[in-house]
Amino acid sequence: MSRQRQRDLDRLLETGIVGILRGVPAEETTDVAGALADGGVDVIEVTADTDGALDTISRLSSAFDRSDLLVGAGTVLDSETASAALRAGAEFVVTPSFDAGVVRTCNRYGAVVAPGVMTPTEAVDAYEAGADVLKVFPASTLGPGHIASLKGPLEHLPLLPTGGVSLDNVEAFVEAGADGVGVGSSLVDSEAVATGDYDILTERAEAFRGAIERARE
Repeated sequence: MSRQRQRDLDRLLETGIVGILRGVPAEETTDVAGALADGGVDVIEVTADTDGALDTISRLSSAFDRSDLLVGAGTVLDSETASAALRAGAEFVVTPSFDAGVVRTCNRYGAVVAPGVMTPTEAVDAYEAGADVLKVFPASTLGPGHIASLKGPLEHLPLLPTGGVSLDNVEAFVEAGADGVGVGSSLVDSEAVATGDYDILTERAEAFRGAIERARE
């Protein structure tokens, strides 16, 4: 693994939360990302199903130093999309399912990759294929108990439950063994974005970081 890829992986796991931007208007993304970073969430993914996702990734990569904001692409379904996202400036890739081609593409270009898994078999297969982190999805359906069950025999696998993680359950996920979480609407409040009330986003980011730090103690 390259030094930069290792640094990016360490950064993601240390932060403990990936902020998910889905459907955020392109003209708002820089302000939204900045507000989240101000609150301590400095790892952001832009979902590939958002209009203009590649342009947004490029814009964020240009607007922020890598040391201030780590920008990635989410909801990546195939290697072609992964390649396009990496060319646009994405520094990591997240998928909803395990696709070996996406993992190979990210490995080839030295980018952190977090494929989506649910079962122990999927988790082991993805990790052996070269995944850095395993996105356990959908977290709302599986619950913290599923994380604990996976960590029992597979303690060495880094898990990132995503989908339905909120301030009400994030500590339970971390206490169950999650190495981090992916959070979308519970963090990026659509009403706050629409009204330009970015302080709310910063406060939510601070609240999530605080909850994760408490659960890690």
